[in-house]
Amino acid sequence: MNLVDIGANLAHDSFDADRDAVIERAHQAGVQAMVVTGSDADSNAAAVELAEHNPALSATAGLHPHQAESWSVRLSAQITDFAARRCIVAVGETGLDYFRDLSPRRAQAKAFEAQLAIASTYQLPVFLHQREAHADFTAILKNAIHELPAAVVHCFTGDREALETYLALGCHIGVTGWICDERRGRPVFDLLADIPSDRLMLETDCPYLLPRNLKPKPDSRRNEPAYLPVVAQTAANARHQSVEELAEQATANATAFFALAEGG
Repeated sequence: MNLVDIGANLAHDSFDADRDAVIERAHQAGVQAMVVTGSDADSNAAAVELAEHNPALSATAGLHPHQAESWSVRLSAQITDFAARRCIVAVGETGLDYFRDLSPRRAQAKAFEAQLAIASTYQLPVFLHQREAHADFTAILKNAIHELPAAVVHCFTGDREALETYLALGCHIGVTGWICDERRGRPVFDLLADIPSDRLMLETDCPYLLPRNLKPKPDSRRNEPAYLPVVAQTAANARHQSVEELAEQATANATAFFALAEGG
């Protein structure tokens, strides 16, 4: 398989001791390209640094809703500057998160709208986060979607209504190891067959969301891109298709969505 991990938090400090080895293990597992997620000023800069020095990596730049209160003129300028760089393939991670409400909802909306505007200006796709905020998230996205080249709802964990809404807006859907958890992830697993084949993409969201069905169990709870084939196989099982067919389509989707060079 030749897979693309569209959401890898490789700038996370849990990878500081062995990041090169993690990337090499990914290649050995068939993950030839990875999009490194930027979610605040520090991770944006680190993601760009990684992507500019490794042809297998691309990056996003944005502000996660958890940190929305830190939105500022300086951060807006950073994301705007990075948006013009070749290695940046999307704006985000951005969106709304009412599950934890780590930033006030008004601040989340302001940062979300500002990042959608940057994406529109630079005609970049958006890498979106939504949790327990479907109505407000959809309302904001609807106002901007016609100005954007593409959008992906990353780490989708919603219900059928949310899925149908995002598909109607033209969004792609990113699925993670969440679908590998028979306790929490079964509702999303059951929806996978209803995602059009040309809208589905795969991601680990590492170091989070280690696939629960990974065998043998690793010593560490840290997830990494090398485990993306487990997500691919689980998604293929849910969709009643071969993993090779699913992987080929998901990779083609990611390559086109992020305008990646063929082969990673």
